[in-house]
Amino acid sequence: MQTSDASAKSGAIPRKASHTPETVTIKPQRMGFTFDARVPRYWVNNNYLVSHTMNALSVLFPQGEQFFVDSVRAFRKDIQDEKLKREVRGFIGQEAMHSLEHDAMNQHVAELGMPVEAMEQDLKQLLDVVRLLPERHQLAITCALEHITAMMADLLLERDDVRADLHESMQPLWVWHAIEETEHKAVAYDVFKQAGGTYTERAFYLLLSTAVLGVVASWFTARMMLRDRKRFSLTDSARGLWQLWGRKGAFSSLIPSWLDYFRPDFHPWDKDNSERVAEFKKQIEQHIAPEYQATNRRTLQ
Repeated sequence: MQTSDASAKSGAIPRKASHTPETVTIKPQRMGFTFDARVPRYWVNNNYLVSHTMNALSVLFPQGEQFFVDSVRAFRKDIQDEKLKREVRGFIGQEAMHSLEHDAMNQHVAELGMPVEAMEQDLKQLLDVVRLLPERHQLAITCALEHITAMMADLLLERDDVRADLHESMQPLWVWHAIEETEHKAVAYDVFKQAGGTYTERAFYLLLSTAVLGVVASWFTARMMLRDRKRFSLTDSARGLWQLWGRKGAFSSLIPSWLDYFRPDFHPWDKDNSERVAEFKKQIEQHIAPEYQATNRRTLQ
């Protein structure tokens, strides 16, 4: 593996570590989303397979984002760049809000009869193993998964057809999440780089993290589909697979962005989509619950 630079060896992360645009503010916002009978069982294009796929991803978020927070927090004491320090605080706060909002969604999914609690227990066991890795390797995993979530966020904000497939009762949650994932998409990466993270580490862990995420998300999706098997439709499932992996599919379209991560000079803000974020932030403000409009409530710092 490549050796870290002298500043990383000294134990302190040097100044001027942040590369997030000055126009981007990383600020946590509690939304207070609620999920009730208005949400259709199959809320993504009325499709059985795609809806369960997105439900499975939601189950991953609360514990996954706590892992992200912990991996970044492990290096916070070494950061000297005041801007990056503020961004780390914002990152931690935003991830906390994501966990709270997806907990609410996951409770709704559980009420539909899905085995959410069992899947959460399985995920905890997996993450307990991952936490045995060296701290910088855990941070490399966070960088890899943050890249994947940032790719998905950019796709959602960029493509009208993808957003249109989401039922109106679910669209605000996912658009809000995409906005904040984009805002903090470089925080873990900047901390990793300044902590002496190497190209070999980040490339290896993108490959490994992608494979593990694919297996776990597919496993969780399959378990939901099995629980919901009375509504199984081969035609509907085939249509869902095409929607995800066919020409211009939601997942297949991400491949070029995924490959970008392997460029030695890659940085998450190589694609500056901050203007699009600002545009959607204005739209999403109307969905903030009244009790959260005046203040932001931060739970993890």
